[in-house]
Amino acid sequence: MAMDVVDFEIKGSEMQFVEVELDPGEAAVGEAGSMMFMDAGIQMDTVFGDGSAQQGGFLGKLLGAGKRLITGESLFTTVYTNQASGKKRVAFAAPYPGKILPMDLRQLGGTLICQKDAFLCAARGVSLGIFFQQKLSVGFFGGEGFIMQRLDGDGLAFVHAGGTVVKRELQAGQTLLIDTGCIVALTPNVNFEIQYVGKVKTALFGGEGLFFAKVTGPGTVWLQSLPFSRLASRVFAAAPQQGGSREEGSLLGGFGAGGLLGGVLGGDDD
Repeated sequence: MAMDVVDFEIKGSEMQFVEVELDPGEAAVGEAGSMMFMDAGIQMDTVFGDGSAQQGGFLGKLLGAGKRLITGESLFTTVYTNQASGKKRVAFAAPYPGKILPMDLRQLGGTLICQKDAFLCAARGVSLGIFFQQKLSVGFFGGEGFIMQRLDGDGLAFVHAGGTVVKRELQAGQTLLIDTGCIVALTPNVNFEIQYVGKVKTALFGGEGLFFAKVTGPGTVWLQSLPFSRLASRVFAAAPQQGGSREEGSLLGGFGAGGLLGGVLGGDDD
């Protein structure tokens, strides 16, 4: 399928969204539930897979949907087609604080490997597939497992990362050690391995886990400062474990509802 060439504008700082401008007849593909708003004249069509293999019949659609299911994504994506006579806009919002990265697949050699939940939206024609890690160590200890997302085509795709994003260009033989959850995307020529931290004390008490991701150039790698798994674990750790609500920093909240202050206010029963 021919790629649609779309214009875009990324807005916001911490909670970003991207506005994609569609000419008449152009379309964008969005992850299920990512749409923020759209102009009248744009038609939504929910499809199996990524919408790029519609000419393959039912079997092609089923295979495309199956690929997305393996990566933990929804079976469906939504295609937004401009059926009006003028330019229209559709916006897609990031699911948590971070940055939206525009990826021109043409300039990246036609393929990008990214973490399973990184894809946000793309121009119609970009193919969403799966990428299997070839090494058992990466699959068992790499944080992202055996399967990552693979974006193919020569159009624009937008991926989302948590916190602040840094892009590193690696020369041939240049190596970078990364927390496994901090990898957002990499070009397919980057070598991805897993390395043990080296010391038992560091592994057990350092808080960084047992393994690093070891990436070796040549190629490009994108890193995020706040993986969603890290954010979720901090929220879970701070949440009340016995139900109800907890008012941190409040004397009344800390002792109320049967606590010490309740005993004082209620007086002695003796």
